[in-house]
Amino acid sequence: MLDDDWELVSNKSGAARLGFGLMLKFFELEARFPRHGGEFPKAAVDYVAGQVKVEPGLLADYQWTGSTIEYHRSQIRKALGFRESTRADEDALID
Repeated sequence: MLDDDWELVSNKSGAARLGFGLMLKFFELEARFPRHGGEFPKAAVDYVAGQVKVEPGLLADYQWTGSTIEYHRSQIRKALGFRESTRADEDALID
């Protein structure tokens, strides 16, 4: 976690803190969001869990559907300067 990352995770706790931190780093590296927690290598989960001071096993409690993860994705996109693609973006690519 870098300086700006701490601002993003500071108001989260438990599974949300760990899941968010892992998704943030995954998105930075892969330019996409993971589909499930199994996409994170165990070493990465252990490392980030140590950084955010959350037990690695709490990742199993992170919700992969619903409003919380949608909000987390939105926060990550905003922080990294991304936005969801639109139909207009698709049309521009076709042109």
